[in-house]
Amino acid sequence: MKGRNRNNIRIPSPLPLITVLVTERQPYLFAGPSGRMRDVTDIHESFGGDRLPPGQRETDRFPVLSKGETPSIPTDPTVEVWGAVETTLTRPLSEFMELESETQKQDFHCVTGWSRFDCVFRGVPFSTLADHVGVRNDAAHVLFHAHDGYTTDLPLSDCLREGVLLAWAFDGEPLQADHGGPLRVVTPHKYAYKGAKWLSGVEILTDPERGYWEKRGYSTDANPWDEARYA
Repeated sequence: MKGRNRNNIRIPSPLPLITVLVTERQPYLFAGPSGRMRDVTDIHESFGGDRLPPGQRETDRFPVLSKGETPSIPTDPTVEVWGAVETTLTRPLSEFMELESETQKQDFHCVTGWSRFDCVFRGVPFSTLADHVGVRNDAAHVLFHAHDGYTTDLPLSDCLREGVLLAWAFDGEPLQADHGGPLRVVTPHKYAYKGAKWLSGVEILTDPERGYWEKRGYSTDANPWDEARYA
């Protein structure tokens, strides 16, 4: 407790308590008992819907879904940001993780009809990344690129919403490869195909460009509360 003892010597406050999980590659930092976790599970309110979107069923499982096999990715892959930015970025993931990050509790909605509540992700908010590279005034869309060739597009305004993370940890552990590790995008206000797994790069665009599933008939909007599954 901050204060003074009988000799009038100031006693500093203790440091905030945090928990550190150390892996062979990188320390993973999570909010401890006195730390702060951002809760974005109320995001549905801004869409005028219930927490469980229509046509969804709640599950405590985390099914593995993707367009193909899990790709083989280097231990410390490169993350790139380019396009309509003031400064391009090319960093190994270990250095990318040094950007300001946060832990968030959010919900996860799959286009196939299941939702998982209270997922805890840690990563770099897209808004933080945008500030870091300096998004140009003519930027309007974002195309996420993955190591397996997958792409997905979102309007820049959607990416700047609270909750959009470039995440490397899930529920207090490094993100497993089957779920998109070592780095994936999470988009709690969209169906999860808008959040690219195995992220390799972020391209800032001045015009929209359809991604992998959008080219195959899926919605460009992907709003779960409108059941925007298909075009």
